[in-house]
Amino acid sequence: MYKVVTKRFLNEAKTICLFEIEAPLVAKHAQAGQFVIFRLDEQGERVPVSVAGWDREKGTVTVMVQAAGRTTRMLHTVEQGDYITDFVGPLGKATEIEGLKKVCVVGGGVGCAIAYPIAKVMHEAGVEVTFIGGFRSADIVILKEELAAVSDKLIMCTDDGTYGEKGFTTQYLKQEIDANIAEGKPQFDRVIAIGPDIMMKFLADVTRPYGIKTIISLDPIMVDGTGMCGGCRVIVGGETKFACVDGPDFDAHEVDFDSLLKRAAFYKDEQDEAAKHICNMTGGKRNG
Repeated sequence: MYKVVTKRFLNEAKTICLFEIEAPLVAKHAQAGQFVIFRLDEQGERVPVSVAGWDREKGTVTVMVQAAGRTTRMLHTVEQGDYITDFVGPLGKATEIEGLKKVCVVGGGVGCAIAYPIAKVMHEAGVEVTFIGGFRSADIVILKEELAAVSDKLIMCTDDGTYGEKGFTTQYLKQEIDANIAEGKPQFDRVIAIGPDIMMKFLADVTRPYGIKTIISLDPIMVDGTGMCGGCRVIVGGETKFACVDGPDFDAHEVDFDSLLKRAAFYKDEQDEAAKHICNMTGGKRNG
């Protein structure tokens, strides 16, 4: 059993919640870019979530979870001091930062929570970090102060202009790339993007003409997290890869986004139906 040490919502709309989980072995080995799989109880489904932080001395791991499906909605009902059954990890490969001097990290929505520890590790390593965070509106913006602390330049934008700049991450990424060229500044060694699949697809289209290597973190449908089930397969460079063991980071310019988007929508009807279900026997606390 794994204790919830801290719980707090990160935005006004309460769509994303931070959980600090007591998991000493996971905390000992966790690195930026990796993920864990949790289960609420013995009847629960296995759900992957990215590692958003860790404290090796306290033995805790932080995750920031958006209430999207049935299990993540139920997780939001778990309170500080409660326990969850499983918290397995760290899984996947850590994000590579060696040799980088100047990067642009782009986060879309809850993707900013995943991108935050990556930006933090790079900033601490002396890498020049430009961070672009995109949200639909002001009420769902997260990590304002935290992102500012780990960025040499921070651009926050919303679709409707209710917070920060008005517009999309793609236009501000292109703006920064073009500014580097116009002003004779060193170009980004790498762009790292984490967010909705469609956002990452369009960001890859932005960077491709400039030849800037672009890394994205994928979260396709996943069951076991060890490469056995094959549920998280993605096509990269014409080859089948598994996000859980080969990723979750991949070269955006080699990802087959068409197949990725189709697979992501395959179980949409079932997911929508499951999200509406509340177990009358357990009051929605359990997934069974």
